[in-house]
Order: sequence, then C-alpha cells, then structure tokens
Amino acid sequence: MVESDTIKLLRECDAGIKMGISSIDDILDYVHDEVFRKYLTDCKEAHEKLKDRIQIRLEKFHDDGKKPNPLAKSMSWMKTNMKLVVDESDETIADLMTDGCNMGVKSLNKYLNQYQAAEEETKDFAKQLIRLEEKLAVDIRRFL
Repeated sequence: MVESDTIKLLRECDAGIKMGISSIDDILDYVHDEVFRKYLTDCKEAHEKLKDRIQIRLEKFHDDGKKPNPLAKSMSWMKTNMKLVVDESDETIADLMTDGCNMGVKSLNKYLNQYQAAEEETKDFAKQLIRLEEKLAVDIRRFL
C-alpha cells in the first residue's frame, strides 16, 4: 500500500507541476509589470526544481509520471485565451493565476488525504508544491 500510494501521489504532483509550468508559460508574454513577471518566473523555477526531484523519485519506481489531464489543460488554455482576448491586463492574468493556484492547492490536498500511506518524502513534495502555489497566490494579490 505504501508503494502504491507513493507512486500515485508522485504522479499527481508531477501532473500538477507540469500544469503549473504550462500555465505560467501561457501567460508570461502578456505580463506588463516586472515585479509580477519576477513572481511568475521565480515560481516557475521553483516548480522546475521540484519537478526534477520528483522525476528522480519516480525513476526509482520505474515510473514515467503523469501528464496533466488533457481536458483540464484544454479548458484552462481556452479560458486563458478567451479572457486575454478581451483584456490583456495584469489584473486579468493575476485573476487567472490565482484561480489556477487555488485549484492546484485544492487538488493536492485532496490527493494528500487520499494517499495517506505514501512515504513521508513524497508527502513533503506535495506540501512543498502546495506552499509554492499558496505563496504565488498571495504574492500576486496586489495585481488583482
């Protein structure tokens, strides 16, 4: 059970990180404020470092990880592009990113509860990712 829960939680963290990085990449060119851009790039870099650590752990289990849900990714892309067509402001981008962070935090907490038998190191990865998402949401509030 421990190994199964560990792999499942690692996969969800992997998918969440990929979704977060992709979301930042989708909007970064639209950001006007340099401080806002720095928050996003710093968050992306932190996601990438955590992704590398998770990949190493997944490889130990001979697992390739998990891609984000294609439907969720498509819906996110559509919502982002539709909103940006109407309004390319930093306020709109902050709103989109805050929604994404909140969804990520909610999902990750759900998976932490669902996969309670996972190894502590893997739970720590999920908690680190949650903290990254929460921090970004707080950091960008001033742009809402």
